[in-house]
Amino acid sequence: MQNLQVLSFSRSTIGKKVIMAVTGVIGIGFILVHMYGNLKVFIGPEYFNAYSEELRELGAPIFGHAHALWIMRLILIASVALHVWAATALTIQARKARPDQYAVKRTLEANYASKLMRWGGVVIFVFILYHLMHFTWGNIHPDFIPGEVYHNLVVGFQFLPNVIFYLIAVSLLGLHLYHGGWSMMQTLGILSPRYDQAVRRGAAAFALLMTLGFAVVPLAVLFGVVK
Repeated sequence: MQNLQVLSFSRSTIGKKVIMAVTGVIGIGFILVHMYGNLKVFIGPEYFNAYSEELRELGAPIFGHAHALWIMRLILIASVALHVWAATALTIQARKARPDQYAVKRTLEANYASKLMRWGGVVIFVFILYHLMHFTWGNIHPDFIPGEVYHNLVVGFQFLPNVIFYLIAVSLLGLHLYHGGWSMMQTLGILSPRYDQAVRRGAAAFALLMTLGFAVVPLAVLFGVVK
């Protein structure tokens, strides 16, 4: 009975929005940790490589060799998959339920936000795959050395087209975080009309901080600050 209730809830509009909100929180947590780790590159190659090695060995005392890291990766992969599924399902559902006249009457802001979230999410998903192939698996890296994370990062960001693509992706990520963060608060029932503007400003500030935090590393490499 409980399984049927959970399944029914996940199929509802509210259920899909809650799934998007919860998986969005998990994604934001990963983004924060990832940005924090990236900024360690400014401390130097030895520290950055040592930090990366510690991250790969995460959880060894409790879970066994690197098991905790793989658990977190699986949770993140599942969250991304559910987030994409819920977003796609809601988009299809909205198109089926919306009459043609309503499409004309939509505000420009709502139309822009919807397109931004949809296409921005696609670009971000493609970028994640590209990023993994570039810095994690080394498939498309010009001089990938396993374990030499500092070297791989610096060499990878010396290629201007890669930096441009990275900056476009993190800019779209910032816009996604701004609109998604505000929508998430609304979905979870935290947002009230009284605090709407304050939440919007907070979401904008957080999105800007994340964008700058990710953008500063490739720019630092490109301009020779990080060598």
